Amino acid sequence: MSVANLCHRLQSQVSARTAAGFAEVLRRLGAPLQVAVAGRIKSGKSTLVNALIGRRVAPTDIGECTRLVTRFQYGTVDRVEIVFTDGRKQVLPFAADGMIPAELGVDIDKVSHIEAYLTNAVLQGMTVIDTPGLGSLDAASVSRTEQLLGAAKHAKDDEGSDELDDTSRNAVAGAEAVLYVVTQGVRADDQQALAAFTAATASREAGPVNAIAVLNKADTIAPESVEGSGGDVWKAATILAEKQASTLKPRVADVLPVIGLIAESAESGGFTSADAEALRQLAGLDDDVLQTMLISADIFTTWECDVPSGTRLRLLEKLDLFGISHAVEAIRKEPEITAGALRRSLLDASGLEAVRQRLSIVFAARADGIKAAAALASVTALAHASGDPAERQRVHDAIEVLLAKPEAHQLRLLEALTLVASGAVDMPEDLSEEVLRVGSNADIGAQLGKPGAPRPELAAHALERAGWWRSFASFGATPAQSRVAHVVHRAYFLIWQQVREA
Repeated sequence: MSVANLCHRLQSQVSARTAAGFAEVLRRLGAPLQVAVAGRIKSGKSTLVNALIGRRVAPTDIGECTRLVTRFQYGTVDRVEIVFTDGRKQVLPFAADGMIPAELGVDIDKVSHIEAYLTNAVLQGMTVIDTPGLGSLDAASVSRTEQLLGAAKHAKDDEGSDELDDTSRNAVAGAEAVLYVVTQGVRADDQQALAAFTAATASREAGPVNAIAVLNKADTIAPESVEGSGGDVWKAATILAEKQASTLKPRVADVLPVIGLIAESAESGGFTSADAEALRQLAGLDDDVLQTMLISADIFTTWECDVPSGTRLRLLEKLDLFGISHAVEAIRKEPEITAGALRRSLLDASGLEAVRQRLSIVFAARADGIKAAAALASVTALAHASGDPAERQRVHDAIEVLLAKPEAHQLRLLEALTLVASGAVDMPEDLSEEVLRVGSNADIGAQLGKPGAPRPELAAHALERAGWWRSFASFGATPAQSRVAHVVHRAYFLIWQQVREA
C-alpha cells in the first residue's frame, strides 16, 4: 500500500519518537478495521456489540466493565487482558457465563482499557470497540470514551524520550470508523459526540464514509406518535430513523432501525428450544387473554396462566413484549415451526441484517481506504506533534507527492468528502449532496443517484457529470471548491470507464 511505503520511507528521516508513531501506524494498517460502538448511556450499545459479534460477551448491566473502553478482537485463545495506564497488562479468564467478569478485582482508576480476544470469525475482519456511555455522570468513563473518539487531546512536554507523548499516542489510537447508537430523541450531545469523533485525530471529523447510526430499541416507539406509520411499529421506526438521518447528516451515512435486545438473543445463543416451547404454549392461549397480557410487562408476568411466571420473565428479558408478540404470531401462522426457524424469524424482525449489510457497504468494502485516510491523518498529527518545523515540512511534502499519484484517487475522494461534510469547504447544497453521494456509496447506481438504471444510462450520466465538474473546477469555483471539483470530476470519469468496460 502506498501509505505504508510512505511510512517506511520516512521512518529513517524523522525523530525516534515520530518513527515510533509511524511504526504504530504501520501496525494499524495491517490490522482489521477498528469500529467503535458509541452513544449515550443506556442506549443499548453493549447489547448491540454482542449481537454484532454473535456472542454474549459484553456486560450490559451497570458495573465496572461498562465504565471502561473494551476492544473485542480476534485471537487464537479466548482471554481478557486488563491494560493499565502505565502499560502493565493482567490476563483474566472469561467468567463462567462466557462474559467479561463484572468485577475485575483491580483499581479501575488505574486501568486504560480492556482487550478481549475471541476465536470469532466476525472479528477476523473487524475489531469492535465497546465504549462507556456519553452523557453519564461518571466523568472518568466519559473521558475515556472521548479520548477513544478523539474528542480529548492532551499534550505533554517530554523532550528527549523516545516514547510516544500523549498527543502522539491519541493520534494513532482512535477508532477508524464509528457505529453510533441513538434512541428515539437525537440530542445536542449526540451531535457533539459525532462532531468530535475522528478517524485518527481531532482534525478528521466523522463523515458518511466512516460513520453510520442505528436507532436502537425501535420496538419501544409508539406508532401513534409517528405520522404515516399506520399503527405499525416497524414502519414508525423507519420513518423516525429517516428523520434522524436528515438531522445527523452529513455526519453519518445513514440511520437504521434495530432492536438490539432481540438481535442479541437470537444471534448469541440466548434463545433456546425451551424458550420456543414456552412461546408455543403462549400461542395456544385465547387471543383476548394474550392481547391483555401483552399490554404491559407487569400484566404479562403476573397474569394467571399455565406458563410459569418465571418462564415469562425470562422471555421478557430476552425478547421484550414486541419480540414475544412477533414470535407468537409466527407460531400461529406456522404451528409446526421449529425452534431454529423461529430464532431466524426473530433475527429478521430485529433489523440486524440490514445493519450488517450497511456496515459491509460503508465500512468493509472500503476498509483499506478508510484505514489509509486515518493513517495519513495520524502521520500528519505525529509530524505536527514533533515540534520540528523541518520534519513537519518533510512529511507534508511526502504526503502531497503521494496524493498527486493516480492510485491515490480514493484517498483524495475521501479527503474531499471529509472537507465538504465538515463544512471546511463551502459548497451549494445541491453540489454538497452530490459530493456526499458519489463519495459515500460503494454501489455505482447509488453513486450516480440512479439505482437500478441500465448501464448505457449510467455511463452517459457519469460522462455528462464528469464534464460538468471539470467545467465548474475551471470556471466559477473558488480555489477550495476547485480542488474538490477536480476530484469529483475524476471520480465520475473513473465510474464511466468502469461501466463502459464492464
